[in-house]
Parts: sequence; structure tokens; C-alpha cells
Amino acid sequence: NVGATTPEGYGNYYAWGETSTKTSYDQSNSVTYGQQISDFSGNATYDAARANWGSTWRMPTYAEMQELENNCTWTWTTQSGVNGYRVTGPNGNSIFFPAAGYCRGSSRYDVGEYGYYWSSSPYESYTYYAYYLFFYSGNFNVAWDLRYFGRTVRPVSD
Repeated sequence: NVGATTPEGYGNYYAWGETSTKTSYDQSNSVTYGQQISDFSGNATYDAARANWGSTWRMPTYAEMQELENNCTWTWTTQSGVNGYRVTGPNGNSIFFPAAGYCRGSSRYDVGEYGYYWSSSPYESYTYYAYYLFFYSGNFNVAWDLRYFGRTVRPVSD
């Protein structure tokens, strides 16, 4: 995760389309809430992965998150004391998504129980929402939610 120092580290939390962390995640201080913005994968102005890690790192698109959901094997597990999912692709390679929870206001919620990972894709029908990967023990899917929540970012590299 962007900001993590270990594979199971939660990393930093970002509002959708923002590249810096905040002390509070609210509608009133959201940069992209209600703004018409297209998919920004790889655009350092909005992409937390590209802005913080540079090079070929970027946030995954909605389609890439759906590919994880539909084409991979998901196993709820604990890695180094951290709950999350081991996601294994058709080629046998796997990654670990820690259940890092999310931020709203100045508080964190659902840490150790749920994972919420931003995509770079806006929800097309309503400019207050964007797509994200959501999971807990027994369920995982791609959904959409309010852009001002602080969520983690798992980058991909081209």
C-alpha cells in the first residue's frame, strides 16, 4: 500500500483524487467531491500512487479491480498478525490486501475487519462517488462510495 513499509502495512489514507494525507476526511475539505473528473490512472495531479511513488506506479482502474474480483482466488488470512485477503491470480502469483479500514472525519473505522481500496475511476452517474474495492471476511466486491472518505491505495505498475 502507498505509505506502507511492510507488505502487510496499512499505509496512508487518501480521499479519492487526492495525493496527500489529511488530519480529517470530510465533505467540506474534499478536492474532488462533486467535480467532473475522468479516470486519472497515472495522472500525478490526482493519482496518489504516481504522485508519491512516481515512475510507472499508478492507481488501478475500475476494470482492473473487477479483474481481481472475477479472475482471482480470494483467501481470508492473517499475515504477520494482520487480517486481510491473499489474492492469487491465474498464474499463481499472489498479493496481500490488509484490512486497513477507512477514515471519516478524524477517526479510523473497521481496522482489522474491512478493506477499502480506491480505484482511479469515478462513478459515472454521480460526481460525489468513485469506485473502490471493498472486502471483509467472507465477501469482496467492487462498489462505489463517497469520494471524501480516506481509503488506502494499492498501486499497480505498468
